[in-house]
Amino acid sequence: MQKKYRHLFFDLDRTLWDFDKSAAETFEDIYNKYKLLERGIKTVEDFHRVYTHHNNILWEEYRHGRIEKKVLSNLRYFLTLQDFDIEDEKLAADLGKDYLEISPRKVNLFPNAISVLNYLSPRYTLHLITNGFSEVQETKLRVSGLGEYFRTVITSEEAGVKKPNPAIFYFALKKADADIDNSLMIGDDFEVDIVGAKNVGIDQVLFDPEQKYQQNGSTFTIRDLAELKGFL
Repeated sequence: MQKKYRHLFFDLDRTLWDFDKSAAETFEDIYNKYKLLERGIKTVEDFHRVYTHHNNILWEEYRHGRIEKKVLSNLRYFLTLQDFDIEDEKLAADLGKDYLEISPRKVNLFPNAISVLNYLSPRYTLHLITNGFSEVQETKLRVSGLGEYFRTVITSEEAGVKKPNPAIFYFALKKADADIDNSLMIGDDFEVDIVGAKNVGIDQVLFDPEQKYQQNGSTFTIRDLAELKGFL
């Protein structure tokens, strides 16, 4: 098994980067900066919860190419504010801009992320495949120090399609000069990372720290990144 794989393709958000923790810290900052309590939003948790509802819906539309990035960035905040009876396009745009600037600088990595990358990098060629906005992911990789571990970084904007579209995996394989048989995809999203990789014949590792997926059919399932050392 150790000899089979040569190229490891990692997802970033919710696999190496603790997206939810960084987002919560960012929302705390912008909630206080824009004095949203005075605008009638009682808690930052309420603000974040309503935003998450709209963001999940709009992100799915973006992933399928039905809305543009700029629309997603602003509309998710505009709809959130509307739910609190706030009609303010400028505020929505300001919130969207600040979020994209602040969140990638809130460095929160999953336990053992760095130690595992230190272990794997001399043994395998590491790559990253992400659906996140290119400029945001580049900042995350730079400020966290993660970027030094990856030979190639493949973004959906560069590939022109998003995971789980098979085209982004073929694009990544070509850019990495890797083959399906010697590659392994490591990610947290069952549909996007695991099914996406499986559909092109790439083995997969599902990172599932909360055990959300039972009998998921992935090649490997782990709860802690350190478990990668057990079979790689």
